[in-house]
Amino acid sequence: MKIHGGQIMARALKAEGVDVVFTLSGGHIVGFLDGCVQEGIRIVDVRHEQAAAHAAEAYTRLTGRLGVAAVTAGPGVTDSVTAVANAWFAHTPMLLIGGRHFIRQELKGGLQEMDHPALFGPITAWSATAWQVDRLADYIATASRHAFSGRGAPVFLDVPMDVQFDMIDEESIAWPTHYRAGQEQGVDAATLAAIQKVIGESERPVIFAGAGSIPGSENRLAELAELLGAPTYLNSRARGSLPFGHPLLGNHSRSLAMAECDLLVALGVDWDFRTNYGEKVNPTATVVHVDLEPSRIGWNRGAHLGVVADPIRVVGQLVDSGGLAATRSPWAERVMASDRERQAALAAEAAKAPNTPVNAHRFASEVGRFFGTDSIVSVDGGDIVSTTARWLQISTPGHVLDPGPFGTLGTGVPFALAAKVVHPEKLVGIVFGDGAFGFNGFEYDTLVRLGLPVVGVMGNDGVWGNIKTFHRMLYPDRVVAADLGRRPYHEVVRALGGHGELVTDASQISPALSRARASGLPALVNVHIEETMRMSSNYSQ
Repeated sequence: MKIHGGQIMARALKAEGVDVVFTLSGGHIVGFLDGCVQEGIRIVDVRHEQAAAHAAEAYTRLTGRLGVAAVTAGPGVTDSVTAVANAWFAHTPMLLIGGRHFIRQELKGGLQEMDHPALFGPITAWSATAWQVDRLADYIATASRHAFSGRGAPVFLDVPMDVQFDMIDEESIAWPTHYRAGQEQGVDAATLAAIQKVIGESERPVIFAGAGSIPGSENRLAELAELLGAPTYLNSRARGSLPFGHPLLGNHSRSLAMAECDLLVALGVDWDFRTNYGEKVNPTATVVHVDLEPSRIGWNRGAHLGVVADPIRVVGQLVDSGGLAATRSPWAERVMASDRERQAALAAEAAKAPNTPVNAHRFASEVGRFFGTDSIVSVDGGDIVSTTARWLQISTPGHVLDPGPFGTLGTGVPFALAAKVVHPEKLVGIVFGDGAFGFNGFEYDTLVRLGLPVVGVMGNDGVWGNIKTFHRMLYPDRVVAADLGRRPYHEVVRALGGHGELVTDASQISPALSRARASGLPALVNVHIEETMRMSSNYSQ
């Protein structure tokens, strides 16, 4: 029996565990899309290629399996570059498949002819063209192997049209198996003992985690925090590793804790702009840094004990080792008391604020309460996301979907789209800034067309808030390109067939969100908030 190249690709992806491909259709990928249909892979089609690639990243983060986006040649590929770069800086495994002109048209100026792999070299772990139909399954296996190496990274493969359309005897294809590592990388007994030793010698330990567990695997970070009695701070994919309200989960006291600690256990953390390049860590503190990427250990902040391993796997090993005694020092109690005091002060500020204009913390508290602990929330914006992140109650690792260190705007709807595809039973939400909505807000059409109800809520102050503040600090009399006006974005969603509401009174935020959820439609609640004019503390903290 003969099958074509597109079906070979789809079958290889299915063997990898892929059950969804995100795409925007184009002539250069018709063969592959037909293969997906024949192999029973669901096709989710969007309105912009960037959204397809963003959705593929979120799919990986939510499932632990390879997220795949397929885009047509030329502008279809170039439209995806930003999303691939976002996955690169977020260390997310994903595969972007690009269409490519016919081989026989190479260097002849075929439609949308371009050397795509050269474009992706700096932002992928592997980038190539599949020239041979009989090796397509091997190309997919190679892409997957590179994607899941180390911390993880995006990969790119383009496939000429004739390679997709070519027919080949099924029996002649070599289908790769066991082609990538499948075991979590822990530490040996000597290294484990070394970590236990420095923990045992500390009086003021702090845990700072950025790495989360693979979906479906065990995350025992809360147990480790309790054994150490350590104030614990989470960013990026580690959010949700300690449940909302846990007495050792810090939200506002990170600077204090790091300045005074004598031991910092850093788990999958980058000492970059989000962490002040490690400069706020007590210079006399012992740093234990665990990461799958060796080059990140000692970057900007030296590590006394640098360990190349899966941080969450090492957490489990430490908990199971039996060498740690449950303690909580007066120092830790003081740090966490300061955290609770700050949260109480913000809550009091939000409670006493007038209903209109809507205070940003009042907005955030209402939104956090509505989404609760069991939702998946995609965050897309600057100041409003920074504020709201401190009020979110999400208690499952990986269920707060932020773009990561690249700070890309426009991830909100694509991430939520993938979340609703993966977890149709869950409440999926988006927190927008009004500026961020302009990037991929039209993907509400995709949500409506595919019947995927998500609840979006926008903190709309009518400006590029973070940038306007910065611009005003430098050139107060020449602020330009910073004002947007409060546009009726909810009407856009309503016109596309969704549910849209405008809210200008804080007391109406919760009822409006409840109506949005009850509508059973993709929804946007557009909340006019006051212009706060402050610099954002980073949303990833």
